[in-house]
Amino acid sequence: MKTGKVVLLLSGGFDSSIAGFLLQQKGFEIIPLHFSNIDFAGEESVEKSRQIAQKFNWTKMYIIDIANALELIVDGAKHSYYFVLLKRLMLKLGSEIADIENADFIATGESLGQVSSQTLSNISAIEEATRYRVLKPLITLDKESIITLTRKFETFEISAGPEVCDLLGPKHPITNAKFENVLKEEEKLNNNFIIKNAMKNMSVINV
Repeated sequence: MKTGKVVLLLSGGFDSSIAGFLLQQKGFEIIPLHFSNIDFAGEESVEKSRQIAQKFNWTKMYIIDIANALELIVDGAKHSYYFVLLKRLMLKLGSEIADIENADFIATGESLGQVSSQTLSNISAIEEATRYRVLKPLITLDKESIITLTRKFETFEISAGPEVCDLLGPKHPITNAKFENVLKEEEKLNNNFIIKNAMKNMSVINV
């Protein structure tokens, strides 16, 4: 029984792939969206995401290159807010794809407290960026439990390797962001331009 169409923010790492597969097991149709950063991180994460999508029979994948957007966030706003602003941008772009796909939800691989942007206050500020409900099937799991699932579902070997998503991040990211302060930092950015420019760098591949 289908329970809805979901745009999955797929990084190629351990968490998001398992989140997507768990939702698929519950009957959701998964539309993976990968944010590439080829200028800084190369194409490895794109290939990992493609292999994961292929393994779980997700027939197409959206790819958006956000390298330019990352530079604009670094240059335009307080650096400690980088991860919160980045996650908000990802949800805004995920909303664009959800509109295209006529999807019902967005999904992420977040688990509470695993990284700085995944505190309750930061998650709340981030989710305000989209009108779509954000599904988080891993929210209560720790990293060890998630790794166990990657071995069970045979994605560990695909996802293993260094994480490259933190290359431009601050040493001391904010962990208790107030929504009004997040908006103040976001207002320093030309968000409409960033989103439109990123969407110009969007492609769709058949997996």
